[in-house]
Amino acid sequence: MKFILTFLHISLSISMLAQSAASDEALRKQADELAHRFIIVDGHVDLPSRLSVKNFRLTKEFIAMPIETDEGDFDYVRAKKGGLDAPFMSIYIPSGHQKRADGGASFADTLINMVADISKMHPDKFAPANSPDDIERNFAAGKISLPMGMENGAPITKIADLAYFYKRGIRYITLTHGKDNLICDSSYDTTRINNGLSPFGREVVLEMNRLGIMVDISHVSDAAFYQAIGITKAPVIASHSSCRTYTPDFQRNMSDDMIQTLGKNGGVIMINFGSTFLDSRVVKSREAMRTKLIAMLEANGLKEEDEAAKPIFKAFTEENRDSLYADVEMVANHIDHAVKLAGIDHVGLGSDYDGVGDSLPTGLKDVAAYPNLIYVLLKRGYSEADIEKICYKNLFRVWREVERVAGK
Repeated sequence: MKFILTFLHISLSISMLAQSAASDEALRKQADELAHRFIIVDGHVDLPSRLSVKNFRLTKEFIAMPIETDEGDFDYVRAKKGGLDAPFMSIYIPSGHQKRADGGASFADTLINMVADISKMHPDKFAPANSPDDIERNFAAGKISLPMGMENGAPITKIADLAYFYKRGIRYITLTHGKDNLICDSSYDTTRINNGLSPFGREVVLEMNRLGIMVDISHVSDAAFYQAIGITKAPVIASHSSCRTYTPDFQRNMSDDMIQTLGKNGGVIMINFGSTFLDSRVVKSREAMRTKLIAMLEANGLKEEDEAAKPIFKAFTEENRDSLYADVEMVANHIDHAVKLAGIDHVGLGSDYDGVGDSLPTGLKDVAAYPNLIYVLLKRGYSEADIEKICYKNLFRVWREVERVAGK
């Protein structure tokens, strides 16, 4: 009898494991299907910055880069695999350009031209997009849209510049980046020259409302956030930010009160995938691991830049992967937290692919991986309607409201 009971127990356990595996496989298939059925908008992809090292020359290598490459986090083949349909191309203006007379406007034009060239060179694969309607048409045609957002408003040195860049296709502007600028203070800076928004910055926000450019509060100081949200006539976005509750010392992320305020404004926080944005424990672990790695190199008479150091780097990374990276579950934690604070209508995706270097979480290493995140959300009980909102509907709602306010 004891043998029979043991056998039945083992058989039942095997059956339950088989059912669990079958259920897991079904969820994986559902996640992949949803990733391709729904439009996926990503609020921030730094492909232009990665390609900028090619000096914008239309060489065969440059032309092929956006299609299929071993470099970086984004290309057409991987985007199609992951279901990515509308990555906002980041027109990133490094803070150093703020010292130029034009604030980096000429550099912005060069990046914008490069994004436009991608669509011109590959019209069967990519298309420009200046509105949600454009993205929907491109999606129906099987093309990846390339909307654009300017990361750092430094090129806006006078109000008329906004209309110029709107005509060039810029549909959101991150008010600043790593340094305080003419518009507002940065979360990364400590000088606080504007005490939030400058008087000029207030004019900029209202003119963006008038034109139909989304106000992006990623990177800004807390004071600038509250002042911008206090005067804007349209919802704002955080194109690539995460929740400060998991990174208490990282002012670049958003506090609970900021996320709740953003929700009341009607805006959307688009979660950044960088491990340092996701978990302060990873930041501390990375610092400790770097110290250990440098000691290993020195013990072998090597420097970081030495060719012989590369295999040591690679082996060290593989051995310590769990300590060096967050994972897809942690991204879902940030989504959960933002939903709890602001509601399901106020959360989106802003990966920062090609912008956070070697810090992407396990399970979300490039643009082919969106189904992995959708799978985790399904496991956590999110409905298909919830996931559709996170993928694109929340951002579209904000964007269309910005257009409506401008139309008034």
